[in-house]
This record gives sequence, C-alpha cells and structure tokens, in this order.
Amino acid sequence: MKKQKPYFVGISGGSGSGKTTLLRQLVKYFGAEKLTLISQDNYYISKDDLPRDLDGEINFDHPSAIDLDAMAKDLHTLMQGKQFELQEYTFNNPELDSKTLVFKPSEIIVIEGLFVFNHPQVNEMLDLKVFVETSPHLRLSRRIKRDARERGYSLDEVLSYYERFVVPMYKEFIEPFRTKCDIVIPNDKHMEVATKVLIHHLDAEINANVPAVK
Repeated sequence: MKKQKPYFVGISGGSGSGKTTLLRQLVKYFGAEKLTLISQDNYYISKDDLPRDLDGEINFDHPSAIDLDAMAKDLHTLMQGKQFELQEYTFNNPELDSKTLVFKPSEIIVIEGLFVFNHPQVNEMLDLKVFVETSPHLRLSRRIKRDARERGYSLDEVLSYYERFVVPMYKEFIEPFRTKCDIVIPNDKHMEVATKVLIHHLDAEINANVPAVK
C-alpha cells in the first residue's frame, strides 16, 4: 500500500504572538515520532549577506531575510518520505555552537514562522493554515522581555527596531494572511481551548489515514 503523505501544518503570527507556546503543546502531545517541527528561523540568511539600510541596519523582519526557496525544497524532500539536515541558526550569537539538525518525515509536519505563508510553493503544500493572533501591546511586551533575556538588547534598542521594522513588516507581510487561514487562535489571555481543538483536528486527520485492519 502506498504510504500516505504527511499532513502539513503552517503556523504563523506576529512576533511575540505565542507561537512557541502553541508548538510546545503540540510537540508534547504528539511526540517526535508523529510530529516533525520545522522553524523558519533556521533558514535565516547570514547577516553578512543581507543588505543594510542607510543607517547600517538590517531588517530581519522582511521575507527577503529568509531563504524561503531552501525551505520549500526541504519540505518537498519530507513529502517524498526522505530526511534532510539543516544547520541550526543561533541568531548571530557567537557564544552559541550551531548544531546540525536532522529532520525526518512523520505523520504531521509543522512549519512555523513569520513568513511560512509568503512562499507560493510552501503555501500550496500546506493542508492546514493556523494564525496565532495577539494584541499589539502584548506582542511588544513579550518581545521586550525575550530580547532582553535571550539577546541582551536594551529597551531603547527593542523599541526602536520594533517601530521601525517589526510593525510595518507585520502589517505588510503577515497580517494580510490572517483572513486566509483555516484557524485563527486568539491569545490575549490563554489559548488552551483553541489548542485542544487543533490537537483534536490533527488527531482525527492522522487517524483517518491509518489503513483499516482486515
């Protein structure tokens, strides 16, 4: 019997919307055997190869900062039932060692990131599109805490970059896909119920693909 193709799920939303929290719940429930998680972050182009504006700043929140063609190629590899390797992106932190990540085909393939819907070939592969929605002030608050904790940025640095790049890029390249998604998960307070609904749907999809025992 021909092997059923993986069920591809794309998850997007603004920076600080809560995508990581949702992903942890999915991985916890399904486990590595049933679910393969691919982060768009690992496809960032080296900052040495990215253009800078007149002030010497790099816009990491523009789709051109991501090698979306490479991501599409790797997803196609998984669709064919083959594995691939990818070098971990360490957000230009010299104190972190980059690991070689191995991605194997599984029943559910989750692709998450800001621009997972922006590449036509990737968009066409997706069986389900999920948008995590959070109010702007909460996204900013979460970003301030994350960038201070993980990247050592000052408040002024975070606010300057957020206003200059994050907000306009969100409005132009991310928010327009909200109405084109199958599921919108609100995350101003909590998303436990919506997460359970998503898990139930994925469970039903993969169980429907299990051949009946004769």
